[in-house]
Amino acid sequence: MFQDITIEELLELRHKKEVVSIDVRSGSEHADSTIPGSLNIPLFDDPERAEIGTIYKQISVQAAKDRGLEIVSAKLPTFVKTFEQIKEPKVVFCWRGGMRSKTTATVLSLMGIRVYRLIGGFRAYRKWVVETLETMQLKPRALVVTGYTGAGKSKILRQLQQEGYPVLDLEAMAGHRGSIFGQVGLHANNQKTFESKLVSALIQNEHSPYVLLEGESKRIGKAVLPEFLVQAKETGVQLIIEMPMEERIRHILEDYKPQQYKDELLLAFQHIKDRIHTPIAKEIETSMTEDRFEDAVRLLLEYYYDPRYGHAMNQTEHERIVIQASNAEEAAEQVKAYLAGIF
Repeated sequence: MFQDITIEELLELRHKKEVVSIDVRSGSEHADSTIPGSLNIPLFDDPERAEIGTIYKQISVQAAKDRGLEIVSAKLPTFVKTFEQIKEPKVVFCWRGGMRSKTTATVLSLMGIRVYRLIGGFRAYRKWVVETLETMQLKPRALVVTGYTGAGKSKILRQLQQEGYPVLDLEAMAGHRGSIFGQVGLHANNQKTFESKLVSALIQNEHSPYVLLEGESKRIGKAVLPEFLVQAKETGVQLIIEMPMEERIRHILEDYKPQQYKDELLLAFQHIKDRIHTPIAKEIETSMTEDRFEDAVRLLLEYYYDPRYGHAMNQTEHERIVIQASNAEEAAEQVKAYLAGIF
């Protein structure tokens, strides 16, 4: 028979990498928010779930159960084989640890597949995330990678993260780059998904002496940072990346792929167009329309982003470390040298 486990037990097993968590809710439920790293093997897909829900409301509970059994019976061999391909022990969950996860766990157990069921389902996990963030503080020292737009801050952080340095990649968690153009080519995550990813990253790095993060505003796309993280960022050491204009333009063109996302970029530009002196705004828009993207980026940096960043930096009195580099790779090496000298 399957075994029920609590959120705390699940987190311990995941920390030891002893289980794979599997979300048996529909694809849209999983896409909306899930436990980070979970696979999605739905017991019912979205149309099936909608059909059963309609029967439940309009006919009866028993009729909905009967239809659900009919649907599951038809797909059972394929459903079980999908689980058999996953060799590690499995934890299944649905919305509240109810019928879907119980049915899945029971069937798998009968087929000799080792499985746990999460008590309370995703709803219990979500409650744990909210309560954890309400009481959490950033224990490591915050080192904030900042600098003018296009200085390669995200690229630097991701290189360091790949090399094992403690990093909170807030943009990746939010699915957004933080600017008015930030969602172009990406899928912005909602607050629930952002908070789930954030809690996982914070726990992963809680014993590090420091953590690196980008100097984001309180809101990144659809996501809002918790107050303790905003405060840690505002009081942390500022690692200011300075890079030549041409390299910054290259980074921006590389990240935003204007040839591919031209229409989205033009639409986003309308949100800031009125904040730029009219002749310059017109020239930026014309450059984008005529595919002169390098010219457009240069003007945006000179007349919009750079003045805003300069003003913001003049309002702060944090400890500042200036890192001058010709490219992101060189900047990352200088950050590593700085870290080696103080930790």
